[in-house]
Amino acid sequence: MKVSSSITLSIVTPVYAGAPYLEKLVAHLAKVREHWLAKNAPMELLEAIFVDDLAIDNSPQILDTLATQYSWVRVIHLSSNFGQHPATIAGILHSSGDWLVTLDEDLQHPPDRIEDMLRKVAETHCDIVYANAIGDVHESWWRDWGSRFYKQFVAILTGNQNIRYFNSFRLLRGNIGRAAASICSHETYFDIALSWFTQRIEPLLMPLKDHRFIGKSKSGYNFHKLLSHSRRLLLTTHTKILRLGALIGGAAVIISVLYSSYVLLKMLFYPETISVKGWTSLVMLISFFGGLITFLLGILLEYLAVVLLHIQGKPTFFVVDRNLDAILIEYFREH
Repeated sequence: MKVSSSITLSIVTPVYAGAPYLEKLVAHLAKVREHWLAKNAPMELLEAIFVDDLAIDNSPQILDTLATQYSWVRVIHLSSNFGQHPATIAGILHSSGDWLVTLDEDLQHPPDRIEDMLRKVAETHCDIVYANAIGDVHESWWRDWGSRFYKQFVAILTGNQNIRYFNSFRLLRGNIGRAAASICSHETYFDIALSWFTQRIEPLLMPLKDHRFIGKSKSGYNFHKLLSHSRRLLLTTHTKILRLGALIGGAAVIISVLYSSYVLLKMLFYPETISVKGWTSLVMLISFFGGLITFLLGILLEYLAVVLLHIQGKPTFFVVDRNLDAILIEYFREH
């Protein structure tokens, strides 16, 4: 049956040291594109945008050659090395697809799983699908377990459980991706910005392996970049620990007042029961003023966090059009 309309996809890939992989990656994308055309699927791979983040190898030359061979391959050359997230944001802002797929340059994200991610949308009506690995991606305990522990830690601190799913292999609605990208500043963590626009986020388990790191112990992220990456994730997030600090301070003030009242009444009516004098009042004064300072500091930090979110561009509301999902639902019902 001939479909009357199609859903367009834009692929966005930041490139830093991808020379050994780019031709294979484009070949995989071409197979996906041709497969959909052959099946008369309602999905169309409209464009594959590669963002040259001042690559350290001959990736720019390879990309320019591929762009002459494939009309749907587009290349963006950045003026400096800005990092993976800014490069991804640049590619997203140059995209036009109904849906966006972001994936890495080194083939650890299989393009043939994009259709499975679209199927997840049809099943759950979500706005973002994150690929989550089955097993260890890097086969390195400190990289894999460190990443999981930190994401879980920040998820608990912030109350944003979607942080556990964050991955650079993602499928997202084009309007949400471009809106989030447009408000990102230099220090904004892109996935946190995405969570400001929607809470309809789903993970999809699949086997993922970073063969470049496994084979050569090399990665685009050294230890310094990983720390910077983690810092931006924490700074962009509105942490619940600030509110918890204010609550603890307030509780300390209330407890010190109540206990001071108890000690005062005891001194007035049962003075003989107090064997050592002076220490109780000192402890109560420290508890009261320490709790008061903690409470006021928590309020101040909470206010600064709100100001920071405003500066970073967190929206008051956002409207999402999900009408095209009906095309996906109909297609996957038949396949």
